[in-house]
Amino acid sequence: MSGPVTIRIQEDDFDVAREIAGLTKGRTDIGAVVTFSGICRGDEDSARISALTLEHYPDMAEEEIKRHVDEATSRWPLSGVTIIHRVGRFMPGQNIVLVLTASQHRQAAFEAAEFLMDYLKTNAPFWKKEESATGAGWVEAQARDDEAAARWTRS
Repeated sequence: MSGPVTIRIQEDDFDVAREIAGLTKGRTDIGAVVTFSGICRGDEDSARISALTLEHYPDMAEEEIKRHVDEATSRWPLSGVTIIHRVGRFMPGQNIVLVLTASQHRQAAFEAAEFLMDYLKTNAPFWKKEESATGAGWVEAQARDDEAAARWTRS
Protein backbone atom coordinates (compact mmCIF):
# COMPACT_ATOMS: atom_id res chain seq x y z
CA MET A 1 0.00 0.00 0.00
CA SER A 2 1.22 3.47 -0.81
CA GLY A 3 -0.56 5.56 1.76
CA PRO A 4 -1.54 6.13 5.36
CA VAL A 5 -3.54 3.81 7.58
CA THR A 6 -5.49 5.39 10.41
CA ILE A 7 -7.34 3.27 12.98
CA ARG A 8 -8.99 4.99 15.91
CA ILE A 9 -11.43 3.86 18.57
CA GLN A 10 -12.87 6.85 20.36
CA GLU A 11 -15.84 8.28 22.19
CA ASP A 12 -15.79 11.61 20.34
CA ASP A 13 -17.72 12.18 17.12
CA PHE A 14 -15.89 12.41 13.80
CA ASP A 15 -16.24 14.77 10.84
CA VAL A 16 -16.48 12.77 7.61
CA ALA A 17 -15.36 15.64 5.35
CA ARG A 18 -12.35 16.39 7.57
CA GLU A 19 -11.32 12.72 7.57
CA ILE A 20 -11.56 12.52 3.76
CA ALA A 21 -9.53 15.74 3.44
CA GLY A 22 -6.89 14.33 5.79
CA LEU A 23 -6.63 11.14 3.78
CA THR A 24 -6.35 12.85 0.39
CA LYS A 25 -4.47 16.10 1.14
CA GLY A 26 -1.60 16.59 -1.27
CA ARG A 27 -2.27 13.27 -3.01
CA THR A 28 -2.60 13.10 -6.79
CA ASP A 29 -2.48 9.31 -6.99
CA ILE A 30 -5.98 8.87 -5.56
CA GLY A 31 -8.83 8.57 -8.05
CA ALA A 32 -11.52 7.26 -5.70
CA VAL A 33 -12.45 7.45 -2.04
CA VAL A 34 -15.27 5.24 -0.85
CA THR A 35 -16.95 6.29 2.35
CA PHE A 36 -19.08 4.15 4.62
CA SER A 37 -20.63 5.91 7.56
CA GLY A 38 -22.59 3.81 10.06
CA ILE A 39 -25.26 5.67 12.00
CA CYS A 40 -27.34 4.62 15.03
CA ARG A 41 -30.81 3.56 13.86
CA GLY A 42 -33.98 4.43 15.71
CA ASP A 43 -35.82 1.26 14.62
CA GLU A 44 -34.82 -2.38 14.58
CA ASP A 45 -37.27 -5.04 13.42
CA SER A 46 -40.27 -2.79 14.17
CA ALA A 47 -39.01 -1.90 17.67
CA ARG A 48 -38.14 1.69 18.60
CA ILE A 49 -34.56 2.04 19.80
CA SER A 50 -34.00 4.87 22.26
CA ALA A 51 -30.24 4.40 22.67
CA LEU A 52 -27.37 2.10 21.76
CA THR A 53 -24.29 1.39 23.85
CA LEU A 54 -21.11 0.06 22.26
CA GLU A 55 -18.32 -1.45 24.32
CA HIS A 56 -15.03 -2.90 23.16
CA TYR A 57 -12.00 -4.76 24.35
CA PRO A 58 -9.20 -2.14 24.26
CA ASP A 59 -6.03 -3.01 22.34
CA MET A 60 -7.60 -6.23 21.08
CA ALA A 61 -10.10 -4.27 18.99
CA GLU A 62 -7.37 -2.17 17.36
CA GLU A 63 -5.29 -5.27 16.66
CA GLU A 64 -8.23 -7.08 15.08
CA ILE A 65 -9.08 -4.08 12.90
CA LYS A 66 -5.42 -3.75 11.86
CA ARG A 67 -5.35 -7.42 10.91
CA HIS A 68 -8.28 -6.89 8.55
CA VAL A 69 -6.80 -3.69 7.12
CA ASP A 70 -3.62 -5.67 6.38
CA GLU A 71 -5.74 -8.29 4.61
CA ALA A 72 -7.53 -5.59 2.58
CA THR A 73 -4.26 -3.96 1.53
CA SER A 74 -2.92 -7.33 0.41
CA ARG A 75 -6.03 -7.91 -1.77
CA TRP A 76 -6.58 -4.47 -3.30
CA PRO A 77 -4.26 -1.68 -4.49
CA LEU A 78 -5.18 0.85 -1.84
CA SER A 79 -3.71 4.32 -1.41
CA GLY A 80 -4.99 4.79 2.13
CA VAL A 81 -7.44 3.52 4.73
CA THR A 82 -9.17 5.22 7.65
CA ILE A 83 -11.31 3.38 10.18
CA ILE A 84 -12.87 5.19 13.12
CA HIS A 85 -15.14 3.26 15.46
CA ARG A 86 -16.86 5.02 18.31
CA VAL A 87 -17.69 3.53 21.69
CA GLY A 88 -20.07 4.77 24.34
CA ARG A 89 -23.79 5.56 24.38
CA PHE A 90 -25.46 6.79 21.18
CA MET A 91 -28.82 8.22 20.33
CA PRO A 92 -30.54 7.54 16.99
CA GLY A 93 -28.96 9.59 14.22
CA GLN A 94 -25.48 9.76 15.76
CA ASN A 95 -22.35 8.51 13.98
CA ILE A 96 -20.91 5.16 15.04
CA VAL A 97 -18.35 4.01 12.47
CA LEU A 98 -16.46 5.42 9.51
CA VAL A 99 -14.57 3.44 6.89
CA LEU A 100 -12.67 5.26 4.15
CA THR A 101 -10.78 3.43 1.44
CA ALA A 102 -8.76 5.25 -1.21
CA SER A 103 -7.38 3.86 -4.45
CA GLN A 104 -6.50 4.90 -7.97
CA HIS A 105 -9.70 3.25 -9.19
CA ARG A 106 -13.19 2.93 -7.73
CA GLN A 107 -13.62 -0.85 -7.89
CA ALA A 108 -10.76 -1.53 -5.49
CA ALA A 109 -11.98 1.18 -3.11
CA PHE A 110 -15.57 -0.13 -3.16
CA GLU A 111 -14.60 -3.77 -2.65
CA ALA A 112 -12.11 -3.01 0.13
CA ALA A 113 -14.65 -0.86 2.00
CA GLU A 114 -17.29 -3.57 1.77
CA PHE A 115 -14.78 -6.21 2.89
CA LEU A 116 -13.73 -4.13 5.90
CA MET A 117 -17.29 -3.41 7.00
CA ASP A 118 -18.29 -7.07 6.68
CA TYR A 119 -15.38 -8.06 8.90
CA LEU A 120 -15.95 -5.23 11.38
CA LYS A 121 -19.52 -6.47 11.86
CA THR A 122 -18.45 -10.07 12.49
CA ASN A 123 -14.92 -10.17 13.91
CA ALA A 124 -14.06 -6.94 15.69
CA PRO A 125 -14.53 -7.27 19.46
CA PHE A 126 -17.37 -4.79 19.99
CA TRP A 127 -20.51 -5.47 21.99
CA LYS A 128 -23.78 -3.68 21.40
CA LYS A 129 -26.63 -3.13 23.86
CA GLU A 130 -29.92 -1.69 22.63
CA GLU A 131 -32.31 0.25 24.83
CA SER A 132 -36.02 0.54 24.07
CA ALA A 133 -39.29 1.17 25.87
CA THR A 134 -39.43 -2.55 26.74
CA GLY A 135 -35.94 -2.63 28.31
CA ALA A 136 -32.32 -3.15 27.36
CA GLY A 137 -30.47 -6.13 26.00
CA TRP A 138 -27.24 -7.19 24.36
CA VAL A 139 -27.51 -7.75 20.61
CA GLU A 140 -26.75 -11.24 19.36
CA ALA A 141 -24.66 -11.89 16.23
CA GLN A 142 -26.71 -12.03 13.05
CA ALA A 143 -26.44 -14.90 10.56
CA ARG A 144 -26.75 -12.41 7.67
CA ASP A 145 -23.57 -10.67 8.85
CA ASP A 146 -21.68 -13.98 8.97
CA GLU A 147 -22.94 -14.82 5.47
CA ALA A 148 -21.75 -11.45 4.15
CA ALA A 149 -18.27 -11.97 5.63
CA ALA A 150 -18.07 -15.57 4.38
CA ARG A 151 -18.09 -14.47 0.75
CA TRP A 152 -14.62 -12.97 1.24
CA THR A 153 -13.08 -16.27 2.41
CA ARG A 154 -10.36 -17.43 0.10
CA SER A 155 -10.50 -21.07 -0.88
